[in-house]
Amino acid sequence: MLSSILLALVVVGLGVGVVLSLGRDADYYRPVLYFAKATEDIEVLQSSGSTETKVETLGSLIEHRCPSLSRHFKPIWWLFSGHLQTAYSVVGDFSKVDTVEYERTLLRTLDGGTLGLDFTPPESVQKLPDDTPTIVVLHGLTGGSHESYVRAVVSPACMPIEDGGLGYRAIVVNFRGCAGVPVTSPQLYSAGHTGDIRAAMYYIRRRYPHAPLLGLGFSLGANVLTRYVAEEGEDCRLAAACVLACPWDLVTNSEALEGNWFHRHVYSKALGSNLQAIVKQHAAGLSTPPSHPVAQAVAPTLALRSPTLETFDETFNRIAGGSSPPFPFPSARAYYTWASSHAALPRVRVPFLAIAAEDDPIVQVLPVHAGRNGCVAFAVTKKGGHLGWFERGADKTIGRWFTRPVLEWLKAVGSDMVVRERPGRPLKDVDGFLMEVGRDNVGCKQVEGGGRVIGTEGEEGLLAGL
Repeated sequence: MLSSILLALVVVGLGVGVVLSLGRDADYYRPVLYFAKATEDIEVLQSSGSTETKVETLGSLIEHRCPSLSRHFKPIWWLFSGHLQTAYSVVGDFSKVDTVEYERTLLRTLDGGTLGLDFTPPESVQKLPDDTPTIVVLHGLTGGSHESYVRAVVSPACMPIEDGGLGYRAIVVNFRGCAGVPVTSPQLYSAGHTGDIRAAMYYIRRRYPHAPLLGLGFSLGANVLTRYVAEEGEDCRLAAACVLACPWDLVTNSEALEGNWFHRHVYSKALGSNLQAIVKQHAAGLSTPPSHPVAQAVAPTLALRSPTLETFDETFNRIAGGSSPPFPFPSARAYYTWASSHAALPRVRVPFLAIAAEDDPIVQVLPVHAGRNGCVAFAVTKKGGHLGWFERGADKTIGRWFTRPVLEWLKAVGSDMVVRERPGRPLKDVDGFLMEVGRDNVGCKQVEGGGRVIGTEGEEGLLAGL
């Protein structure tokens, strides 16, 4: 299957490349920035190390502190289309770059499920001050902390300042069943379910009560993060957030993926088969108790042959993708309508940067005007594909362009921005579970397990980079 996907992507990429001009000027490749007419005022330090502050708008902060968003991204010449950029994200060998070592903590949720939180640098190796800016990362569809796109930011962000990094802490929240996290209840995860990141945030905030928390989401994780930030509103525990390759409008994306022969047989089937592989790996955990609706959906899901994403969601994820209510949904389309994040953007109340590529073959809609929300900014590149953005660096190696602007953003909102403590609503302990006052359906507690995790080791049978 993988070889046929790659061949199709190369053929289409070459076909598109014939019409490209190598002589296009820099403005063609310069990201386009979108802001509301009146952007949010942000209090920032006047200079590094200063205690004096001033007020900047979100637009000014990005203009002056994220200069890479005003410079062109020109893809490496042989990855000139969105298809090729996306393909290289899947098949490229990134095992020797951006190496990261994590320490895993396992959390048990109220329904009996398990989340895996991967911390770097490991506290057993380097204990950072409690108020160190901390990045909370959500990965893509079937990914985890090992993904190259995650490490492309986490590695330099968590490198010591004296070595050229930001000196930050990062925590990757691995979804149920991903990156070696066990499935211990009849529930998986989805693009719309925010209960698990909410529970993880309880634990993170309790563990680091004074640290500025910065959200970072990729693809499906970007959608979850957007919905979470919007749902929390003024009580959001994150001081700021950045999302890349967010799918936004799941209904429109599904129609585009299923309505085009190439997209259906390459992208949709790759995504659907990856999810089916997750169910196969964790069939025992998802099948207990046998009478549960999710358990009864396992066998039909495993019987599917090369399912598209919509077929998988129709068979399984509309039932198993979150807690009840609102799950189960009557159809995949009903689930997509509920889980989409584009309509949530007007409710975001913290500085929020979205980075997207026009030629992303999986994401069809970019809600760049964000309901005229002054807290939200969009940066859209001409090229980049889905979680690609590969370019040739000054040292002739291949790197991801987005690393620079994301690091600039994280420094701006984690070190330059004056972050007032954001504790969120009060937390309480109930029978060993950490819960929020006034919300009794979400909670977590630490359980045994976890340990050291090597951040370049993926999972057998899954396509990486999605």
